[in-house]
Amino acid sequence: MYRDIPPELLTLIEPIVTAHGYELVDVDVRRGRPPWLVRITIDTPQGDGRVPIDRCAQVSREVGTQLDAEDAIERTYRLEVSSPGLSRVLARERDFAAACGFEVSVETRRPLDGRRRFRGRLESFDGSVARMLVDGTAFAIPFDEVARAHRVYDVTAADFARPKR
Repeated sequence: MYRDIPPELLTLIEPIVTAHGYELVDVDVRRGRPPWLVRITIDTPQGDGRVPIDRCAQVSREVGTQLDAEDAIERTYRLEVSSPGLSRVLARERDFAAACGFEVSVETRRPLDGRRRFRGRLESFDGSVARMLVDGTAFAIPFDEVARAHRVYDVTAADFARPKR
């Protein structure tokens, strides 16, 4: 989640992303056996996810240089910079607002109504509470309790249709 990005990484990464004309969506640092994984998600100001791969590579080079210069990651790491993609991560309030009406998957920090994982239609989001319909049951999930969330892309036959000539 955007709010969980460590402040020292946020101050190093966000200015670079902004200078390229994009918005920082999320920074995920996966620790464990080296190399660690530093996954950065960026998006266009319109939130359409259309960030060309060459622009992701440019941002990656600059961010990698800055992280190395500041010795911000204490272990060897692998850096990935990408756009949100089809199963776009929902990390900010505006991501939740844009996903209303679509199927989403949400994992909470602690159990709510006896469960931590919810998958269903995001009915509404008012900035502090996500209202979901999961298997016919309505749930109100406080935004502060969301640990991870992403939009679930529905694959249909149209995705495999050949373009008409």
